[in-house]
This record gives sequence, C-alpha cells and structure tokens, in this order.
Amino acid sequence: MHTSRALIATAVGVLAAILLLTTPATAQLSAPSLEFSDCQLKASQGIGLVQARCATLRQPENPAQPDGASVDLRIAVIESLSPEPQPDAFTVINGGPGGSSLSLYAQSAGVFSAILRERDIVIVDQRGTGLSTPLDCPEQDALVADFDQEAVVAATRECLAGFDQDPRYFTTSVAVRDLDTVREALGYQQLSLYGVSYGTRVALHYARRYPERTRALIIDGVVPPELALGPNAAVNAQQTLDRLLARCESDADCNNAFPELGANLETLLNRLTADPVTVEIADPLTGELKQITVGVEHLAITLRMLSYAPETAALIPLIINQAYLDGDYRPIAANALRILNELQGMIRAGMHNAVVCAEDIPFMGEVDWAALDASYLGSTQTESLLTICEHWPSGAIDPDLKDPLTLPIPTLILSGEEDPITPPAYGKMVDSQMPNSLHVIGPGQGHGIFNRGCIPGLISEFVETADWQALDTQCVDRLRAMPFFLDSMGPAP
Repeated sequence: MHTSRALIATAVGVLAAILLLTTPATAQLSAPSLEFSDCQLKASQGIGLVQARCATLRQPENPAQPDGASVDLRIAVIESLSPEPQPDAFTVINGGPGGSSLSLYAQSAGVFSAILRERDIVIVDQRGTGLSTPLDCPEQDALVADFDQEAVVAATRECLAGFDQDPRYFTTSVAVRDLDTVREALGYQQLSLYGVSYGTRVALHYARRYPERTRALIIDGVVPPELALGPNAAVNAQQTLDRLLARCESDADCNNAFPELGANLETLLNRLTADPVTVEIADPLTGELKQITVGVEHLAITLRMLSYAPETAALIPLIINQAYLDGDYRPIAANALRILNELQGMIRAGMHNAVVCAEDIPFMGEVDWAALDASYLGSTQTESLLTICEHWPSGAIDPDLKDPLTLPIPTLILSGEEDPITPPAYGKMVDSQMPNSLHVIGPGQGHGIFNRGCIPGLISEFVETADWQALDTQCVDRLRAMPFFLDSMGPAP
C-alpha cells in the first residue's frame, strides 16, 4: 500500500457551487402526483434563503421494481416573470458527487435571475443528496488523518449497515431518469441544463438519454464522460499549485515578500509530516476556543480548497509564509477547520461513494502512484477510494455512460484557467467531440466560473437563444487572477 500525505479519507471529489428563487407557474403545478406548497430554500450553513414552491415526488428506488421500495425527490419550481413563459424550463445540477442542487441554487440564484424573464426554473435534489432521501456517512466524514485501511473499512461497513436504502440505485444513470420524470410530471416540453463539476456528467448523460428533451447544455468545470473522477485529482491540484507558485515568483511584489516560496512550502510539508504542531484557535464558525494539532493533512486540504477560487488562492503565499517563517499555524488550522465543517454539511458521502464506486473506480485504469506521492495531496485520497469501493456494492450504470458524447445539442462549455480539479483540457476534450459547442476559458479563474464577471450574462443570453454563435465572449478576457495578499492588509496598492 502507498501511504503518503493526507487529504481527507472520505475523498470528497470536489465541490461545486451555490444559488435564488420566486414562485412557480401555476399551469405547470397541476400534476396530480405532486402537491406544491410555499417553502424556503437554504444554502449550506443556513445562508441564502429563497422563497419557492416545493413538492416531493415519490419514485421507485429500483426503476425495474415500481412496486418495491421508494425514494423521495425534493423539487422546487420558480415561476417565470412572464405571463406566458416558454414551454421549456431551466434547471441547475450541483456537483460533488453528493452536493444539493437546491442548496446550490439558494446561494447563487441571482446569477440565474435573468432567465426568469422568459422561463420557469426547476430544481431537483438528486436522489441521495440534500432533501431527496439523503445518503449520509458520518462515520467516514469523521476520518481525517493519514490513510488507515482498517479505519476506512470499518467506517464503510458501518455506513452501509446504517442505510435503509439500497445504494446501488443512487447513480447517475438512475438520476437522469428521475429528472425526466419530474420534467414530464410538470408538463415542460424540454429542459435547458446547467451542470457544474460532477453535475456536468449528469447534464451530459441526461442529454444522451433524452436528446429530444434537451434544448441546451451549459457545463462548467467539465468532467468528460470517458474520464474517471479521483485518480487525477492530486496531480491536477499539484499542477495548479505549481503555476500559482511560478506566478508569485514572476510577480516582483510577491517574490520580494515571499522569496523561495516553493522550497519553503516543501520544507513546511516535510516539517508537518514529521512533527505536527498544536495551536489554540477560535472556531471560525462558533467562536469556541479549540486546540487543533495541525498536521500535513490540514495544510494539504487548505492549499487544495483555497485554490478553487481566485480570491482565496491569493492568500496561499501569505499562509505558507506565516507558518514557515513566523511559526504561525493558526491560519492553516482555521481554514482547515472551516473547510472540513463546510464539506461535511455540503456533501452526502454515501451518495458520493455510490457514484464514484460505480462510475469512476472501475474505469480508472493504471494509477501513477509515483505522480500521486510526488504531489502535495499524496495518494491518500485514491487509496481511500479504492478501499471504500472494495466493500461498496456495485451500482447500476447504463452501458454507454462512459462513451464520449457527440450530440448536436447547443452546448456552452465553461472552464477556469486555474481550475485545480477539472482543468481546461477537460473542457477542450468535450468541445472537440460536440459538433455544436463553444468553449470559454476564464483567465485566472478556478473551479466553477458561472458567477464570474460577465459569465452570468452569457449564460442568460445562451439560455434565451440556444445559439452560442451569437455570443460575444470578448468580455471574458477582462477576467484576471486576484493579486496576491502580501500581508494581512491585502495586495500591494
């Protein structure tokens, strides 16, 4: 076995994003199997409250056994501002796997508000996530340490034993059927789909299964169907961090403030591997004083998750320097604690495992262990996934799930230039296969760029016209990486 620097043993594949609402079209709410009522959508951590109309649709757990066990799908509809809305609706699909689409929408709804001028917005929590029969694994959420096979096996078995549901039916192939059932129940002719991160896999597979029901696709932080999530995560993260370090070195102010940053980081990683440091900090969420023993896993998860967005990536050189030069490990501890708390609230680990163990690990091929061990994240995530999936029941997938997609559906592909998990090369791969697509890369941006600069306007225009050739994307060139923080006061003036 390959032991190495740790991330988190639950192996959260990535995050995604976050979203608003109003009230849904009465004409569409007459489906006999659905009873809608007023509701509030909440983002994770309880922020971003949005008024909506919600219903719960009961679906067979196993589509082949309609009279067997069932799952509940939570649905929200937001009515168009138009008295005569278009016959198609717009939907948002979160990533993870394991993230709630309702929560995503509640946090970032303003990004999509212009779409409501002509169309209803329909959001469905994918089965196993959010409020749709969630599959939780608190036993795995608690694992944050160097890889321990026995602990991962015990947590996986305990997790599976605690389910009332059969996790084999919480996969992408089953979820797209759920989504089309909702579309049909609400009476919409077609859907335009936005998916982020793992949500791009769901959106693309929906289009594969229901091409005549798919009006347009927007895929952001793309996971190409033929690639496996997980094995490349550490390598992609390392490449993004290497570019950040090189950018600091080429920036006179950053290089003067943090000389030899790459070498200092390597020393810091080795130092925390050999000798973790105990610090006392105020919990960033509760304010409660806590003692945290900061190890290499805390530094790794801080580096990884801060690199997801340009604003937080700009803090990385300062945080490295504070720990290496000043011996101040509190920023690492506070960020790691905040990130772990947020991940446990945002990602349903059981659903994550159900997807990854059916759709990724069996297709991962040869693992370059040397490349993983050379990265700051190491091989822990991949080792954990392999161990979990040895004990996880094999899930239901369509035979063509992993085939490249070559449909003529209008498709807008979004990538962040500095995305640490789904780099622009992934978007380019899908763009080369889809004959009616446009690939837009946000300079200096991270994972999920739907809310950056002029991108919300481009999304709204594309949903309105379903014509990528009519988009003027020059405004995207004005996006930039955030200047590095040189001290606690921020970037250079």
